[in-house]
Amino acid sequence: MSTEPAAAEDPGAAAAERAESPAGQGETPPAPAGPGAEENGGGSAEAAGPGAPPSAAAGPGGEEHAGGTAADDTAESREAAALSEAPSAPAGPGAQEDVGGTVAEGSAESTEAAGPAAPPSAAAGPGAQEDVGGTVTEGAAENAAAAALSETPSVSAGPGVEDADGTPAEGTAESAEATDPTEGPAAAAEPGAQENADGTAAEGAAESAEAAGLPEGPSAPAGPGEEEGVGGAAAEGVAESAEAVALSEAEAEIAAQRELRERIEQRKASKEGPIEAGTKLSGTAADLLAAVRAVESGEKPVAGAFREPEPARRRPTPPPAREPVRPRPATEAAPAEESVAAVRAVLAEGGAPETLAAPTAATLGEGADDRLRADPWQLLRVGGVRPEQADGFARALLGPDCGPGDERRGRAITVWLLEQAAVAGHTALDAAALTAALGQRAVPDPDAAVHGALAEGDALVFQDALEGAETVPVQRSDDEGGQGPEGGQEELERPVRVLIGLERYAMAEESLADGLARIINSLPKEGGPGPRDTDWEAAAAEASGSTAELIRAVGGHGLVLHSGGEAARAEPAALVTAAAALGLRVCAAAHSSDGRRRLAQATGTHEAAVTVAGLLSGAQGPGRDADGALALDLLVVLDAPQLDVESAAMLVESLPDGARLVLSGDPGVLWSAGPGRVFADLVAARCCPHVVSRTPDPGPLGELTSGIGIGELNAVEAPGKEVVLVPVRDAAEAIHRTVQLVADSVPRAIGVPAEQTQVITPGHGGAAGTRALNAALKERLNPGPGRFGGFDPGDRVAHVPAAGRTTLGHVVRADAEGLHLECDGDPVLVRRERVEREVRHAWALTAHQAAGLRWPAVVVVLPGDAAQTLTRPWVYTAFTRGERHLSVVQGVEQALPRAVAERLWKDRTTRLRTLLRPQVPSAAP
Repeated sequence: MSTEPAAAEDPGAAAAERAESPAGQGETPPAPAGPGAEENGGGSAEAAGPGAPPSAAAGPGGEEHAGGTAADDTAESREAAALSEAPSAPAGPGAQEDVGGTVAEGSAESTEAAGPAAPPSAAAGPGAQEDVGGTVTEGAAENAAAAALSETPSVSAGPGVEDADGTPAEGTAESAEATDPTEGPAAAAEPGAQENADGTAAEGAAESAEAAGLPEGPSAPAGPGEEEGVGGAAAEGVAESAEAVALSEAEAEIAAQRELRERIEQRKASKEGPIEAGTKLSGTAADLLAAVRAVESGEKPVAGAFREPEPARRRPTPPPAREPVRPRPATEAAPAEESVAAVRAVLAEGGAPETLAAPTAATLGEGADDRLRADPWQLLRVGGVRPEQADGFARALLGPDCGPGDERRGRAITVWLLEQAAVAGHTALDAAALTAALGQRAVPDPDAAVHGALAEGDALVFQDALEGAETVPVQRSDDEGGQGPEGGQEELERPVRVLIGLERYAMAEESLADGLARIINSLPKEGGPGPRDTDWEAAAAEASGSTAELIRAVGGHGLVLHSGGEAARAEPAALVTAAAALGLRVCAAAHSSDGRRRLAQATGTHEAAVTVAGLLSGAQGPGRDADGALALDLLVVLDAPQLDVESAAMLVESLPDGARLVLSGDPGVLWSAGPGRVFADLVAARCCPHVVSRTPDPGPLGELTSGIGIGELNAVEAPGKEVVLVPVRDAAEAIHRTVQLVADSVPRAIGVPAEQTQVITPGHGGAAGTRALNAALKERLNPGPGRFGGFDPGDRVAHVPAAGRTTLGHVVRADAEGLHLECDGDPVLVRRERVEREVRHAWALTAHQAAGLRWPAVVVVLPGDAAQTLTRPWVYTAFTRGERHLSVVQGVEQALPRAVAERLWKDRTTRLRTLLRPQVPSAAP
């Protein structure tokens, strides 16, 4: 792994993205962060770059090559200088990167820069740039060009832009409120530096600016254009044209089924009617009747009438093949114009932006204007509205009757905090943490606010026994029974924890627990339909290692867990092939379309490979039977750590009795963007067999990531430049080197074109976030005016039709209808009014957006201000996205190995293990 001496960090960059620090990592930051301002519930922040010590430092202009040799040869210098002057390569701060290991130097600097006598600690000269091979090019003209590039202003997100995970986009002056209510107050973040619970920054959007126009209450005032996502972006359907196609297909299927049922009814009715003169007879009966009539008419003698050969037996007509039932795509009905107009009038009266009328009417439903006038804090249910903005709106409507102690305010903020907790990954909150968060929001009586929300049915309360806690004696009053030592009855009880949660996630978690228990306990018995134990054993005998172990486990259990790295995906693929050979209806689901493609290659069949979203929607997979269950005997789910409780519950509920379920994934990656930690909870519950793969990921990349998985960041030998470290001093240099790597160095040295190289960075905001990187990469790779919401044909984009559903593609064209994309090979039309919320550039992504995806080459950017946000899961996820090459633009120095060694997952409050315990005996502690 090539490296160069760590450059001094820019002291002005340290505070640029502190608000992206994930909440709930065991620390208590100093001030509350705003809604949507927290990193993924897995608690990971994005960072990269092995912290290997340099083997030999190069002097100014003579940085080390990937193989460890200094580039100071004069002929090589001249050759590299000629290369650096190519018009296609933009110069960085005084330098151009190269991958071949040569040094391109300016005429006046070449002699000094290449001097081998430079001390090892000497930093690279001004603007000196290292390429993938570790070479440096310098020159005054390149200095000027690089300075111009570094001074290019970042393209700010337009109004209404959401991040590619469906979370609201960040504004020019974001709030510093903590998304996770379990955390203490956090210090205010710099503009554009906050991340949501799914690891994405909350960027300013049209709705942000609109929400910021609300009157502000006594809490911290919101800056212009400020908005935060309450629970991620509102789930919106795919383009209307795609919906129309899906509807027409569904209607065709329904019409075919209706016609089939009518034919069946006609046949039944005809059989029940009288048979007239034998016209309905067939086969032997018809032949006998014909013979009788021939004898009666004298056409044939009696002796010979019945001696004719019997006609050939007619084969019964096979019944028509039963088409799988596919659910009709749900369409989101737009609120009536009258309702929107009524809500608009109320908003105008309270000083709120009129553009909030449509989402408010859709969220509050029928009579939204009356509900809003009676309880102005209902505005908090609309995505992106913050408590201080709702306070200002309520004060404008209610006047003197508005106060912080209003019970309506307490209930509304309680629900809002629970929504923020869900964004952070919690399915419920500890009662003490919730009341503490209410106190920070200036609610004078937090307990009364919680009880009010419970009484109105806005939230639910749960009392779960603490795992591993010893029973304690509890004193009862005299009127409850016998006498204890002090005149009361003494009983032994197990301590409980009191949790408060929203019904939506509580019901999903309970449904998931019930469904998992049903799968575990409803495995077909020996002798029933399906393969026998001997068949499974024979299939396992044909495999070896952990693959055979997995096949045996599935043969004897309804639920099986499987964990391993990228190479271990071959094991569930082999299981799919073996189960299909046994005659089972089998399907394998991946998190993304890229995962589906790789799965299809591993199994050799495209029909059995689907995405989780496609399977649940009915667009992919075997469809459903008459009872609404998936027509499956075995479902294998890869990328299982990405399942949130709602998706997992829908999958489990869709499986018929007797079906088997295998959840497979890499336990080291980030958890789901939505609430819950399903895979981790099941591993901890020990309620089913867990097969751990013994297949390691190969090569230097596999060696590096295997060490990260156990908390060690080791230097690895990379003779083929599989892993390259590029130290940087500040964000401007990080952006320049990233552009050089993607556009020049990686294509030239590794042979991977720019369109197959992905940039991954910790967040959307900040000086080197996705916004700044995408602006620089677009300027280099696909320059254009961006006349349609900042987009041009050919731009790489991420499309987010709903929260947590991200598909990658590119822009085809734009017209009056909207933006035409091609995502995963399918055409997608995004209406004009949805472009700013659903589409963003995707040359650079966050690690959460990249989860479940792989590219031939990956460039991980770690700006210096991301040091406090790094965790082991984020580093592991980012570093494992590359198939052939990983470049790490390293600006965090020793913070990277410390994060890998010490900072684990952010904890999430969930109830799945508690719910499984009484239903599955093996899940008991």
